[in-house]
Amino acid sequence: MTAATSPLPVPTTRVLTWCLHLLVVGLLGLAAVRAVTAGAPRPTAVTALAVACALVYAAGPLLPRVRASRRAAAAWLGAVSVVWLVLLALTPDGVWVAFPLYFLQLHLLPRRAASAAVAATAAAAITGFAEHQGSFSPAMAIGPALGAAVAMAVVWGYQALYRESEQRRRLIEELTATRAGLAAAEHAAGVLAERERLAREIHDTLAQGLSSIQLLLTAAGRALPGAPEKAAGHVEQARQAAVDNLAEARRFVAALAPAALDGSTLADALERLCATTSARHPLTARLHRDAAPVPLPTGHEVALLRVAQSAVANTVRHARATTVDVTLGRLAGQVTLDVVDDGVGFDPERQSAPDPRGGGFGLAAMRARVRELGGTFALSSAPGRGTALTVRLPLPPTADSDSEPEARP
Repeated sequence: MTAATSPLPVPTTRVLTWCLHLLVVGLLGLAAVRAVTAGAPRPTAVTALAVACALVYAAGPLLPRVRASRRAAAAWLGAVSVVWLVLLALTPDGVWVAFPLYFLQLHLLPRRAASAAVAATAAAAITGFAEHQGSFSPAMAIGPALGAAVAMAVVWGYQALYRESEQRRRLIEELTATRAGLAAAEHAAGVLAERERLAREIHDTLAQGLSSIQLLLTAAGRALPGAPEKAAGHVEQARQAAVDNLAEARRFVAALAPAALDGSTLADALERLCATTSARHPLTARLHRDAAPVPLPTGHEVALLRVAQSAVANTVRHARATTVDVTLGRLAGQVTLDVVDDGVGFDPERQSAPDPRGGGFGLAAMRARVRELGGTFALSSAPGRGTALTVRLPLPPTADSDSEPEARP
């Protein structure tokens, strides 16, 4: 009825409000008509009181103060009740107006006060009707009492449904906000994962290729001017490395598989890696195949090739080794990759964290690649004892069942 005591109206509440208005006006009109047509005593007074009650009732929704203040609404309800009591004293037909009054009291007053007001209104209706009849019987109390019970059940049931609806609305809003937060978190995590992937790709392709070119050009500079043919050979190797690195860069930008895997198997790509490493640098790189080749997912092939490239590049740059052996095989449902060199080695416990200026990122990138595919990464090294790197990736069921692993020689 008022903005101060109810939430913003929705279509359903507006319909119920208008139904209550019509019920009050209709019952008051019925009392006035019956007073005139039924030959009841004091018909003029009854009609005047019915009109007065209707006017007082109509003032409530129209007065801004009543619409904005709970106290003013309670005062208006008291005025309506007083006029109704006078009407009830004049005609027994006034008892029917008690029913819409129940709804007003339950709607405008706090629960305890509303319950007391409804009980008082029911008692007044029963007493007034009994006075007009000149006697009292239990049947006279059934109508007003039942009407009070129905009104309380309807209003409190509606309030319970409204509270549940509000809880659901708040829950939906919270779920919507949570879903938006999760989407933002997933987006941020995706951005971070993509940055990490790009960092690995750059380290394993462009950075390694540029490092190889730098080493070859440094060797060419040292060979000049005493050995121009040797220097020219180093320059040619650097040019070929630049060509390969450009192909990798284009493939990287296109977000496709490594250029080394185009039209060939992982073993062929590793064979070329060992051949180009032996040709460009003063060490011998050899590939060993310990099992019959099986088809692998592109992700497995890319990861194993990148790990091998990074490991061999680390050997060239840091190990001062004479040989590096790359072994590709299968063992117990896994594809295996071992990279072993006879270099100076290092202490893995003292390996520093990645340095933005260069160095230290390769091992972390290799571990991350292997971990993303559910594999294991192991590194064994010590000063003066070389380095051994081992990778194990689970084979897909179809690849694992194609053929059994061959025994190591």
